[in-house]
Amino acid sequence: QVQLVESGGGSVQAGGSLRLSCSASRDAYASSNSMGWFRQAPGKEREGVAALYIGGGSPNYADSVKGRFTISRDIAKYTIYLQMNSLKPEDTAMYYCAAWQGSIYRGMMGADDGYWGQGTQVTVSS
Repeated sequence: QVQLVESGGGSVQAGGSLRLSCSASRDAYASSNSMGWFRQAPGKEREGVAALYIGGGSPNYADSVKGRFTISRDIAKYTIYLQMNSLKPEDTAMYYCAAWQGSIYRGMMGADDGYWGQGTQVTVSS
C-alpha cells in the first residue's frame, strides 16, 4: 500500500523552530526518485517548499525559505525531514509531503503526479 505520513507540525512563536518528518511506505519510496514538501495556506494556492532526489544531489528550495529551511533524508527509514528555523507568521500553512518520479524542479511546480500525505499543520504566531 502506497502511503506517506507526516508528523511534527504544531504551534510556535515567530523565530522558533519545528522539524517535520515524512515516512513513506516501501512501495512509494521504491516507485519515486524525488520527495519534497509543499504547503498551502488558507485562500492560497499550494506551493512547493523544498525537494530532493532520493538518490542524492543538491536539494531545491523556494526562495521564501532559503537559508531558513533544510530538507534531508534517511534512506534506511524511507523518511524525509524538513527542519524549519527562524519561522515567520507567513510560514503558517498545512504542510504536505509528496513523492514522485521526475525532476525536483518540475515536481515543486506541481508538474509531476505522485503520492501525497494527509498533511500536518504548522502555525506561527507573531
